[in-house]
Amino acid sequence: MMDIPVRYIRNESMLSREENIRLRSFRVAVAGCGGLGGYIIEMLARLGIGHLTLIDGDVFEESNLNRQLLSLPQNIGQSKAVAAAKRVNAINPGVVAEPVTRFLTETNAASLLSGHDVICDALDNISARFVVEKAAAQLNTPMVFGAIAGWRAHIGTIMPGAQLLKKIFPEGVDKGAETQQGNPSFTPALAASLQVAETLKVLLNKEGTLTNKLLMINTLHHDYQVIDF
Repeated sequence: MMDIPVRYIRNESMLSREENIRLRSFRVAVAGCGGLGGYIIEMLARLGIGHLTLIDGDVFEESNLNRQLLSLPQNIGQSKAVAAAKRVNAINPGVVAEPVTRFLTETNAASLLSGHDVICDALDNISARFVVEKAAAQLNTPMVFGAIAGWRAHIGTIMPGAQLLKKIFPEGVDKGAETQQGNPSFTPALAASLQVAETLKVLLNKEGTLTNKLLMINTLHHDYQVIDF
């Protein structure tokens, strides 16, 4: 049986050796390398996901410093996707990190997201998420949705064709809740952790995913609800 690198040994109490080895064969696309994306990318790289495609056309701004793991005073004005790839290379050279310095659009989403086992949504607006959900359905690829607004976080797993976002949000309406309610450091970290757990379960075909469900968290009152759709 193939040995796994020592860096993954602590995963073996929850994952089998075979599962740890399989992780290196998967390709995951992360749409957005900001608040949610930075934490998602960090955790996926440390798990040892073999290939990460890191998609973001934006650059860091000073206002990102309060919450975005990849944002540093010295990289203000620099590409978020490129910074994400550098971070992956620094913490786990065994992971292929492919930066894509473009925004996802109706025109390019399917081509940029093709060839992946799971798509992680780390975007900051509803309209862009609809674009990704549509492309994921076309590509027959699962999508793990996450969003934050102030004290609140939403997480769900969207199987191809389920159109979960259309059931949650009025199509084409972007309420800008994240901007209106604030962007703290802890809510993106929490939501991202749960998204990575969902991604791992989807990749390894484990039970207990949030498929056709929405996990709603209010950290102010420690209120946790799961809604079935």
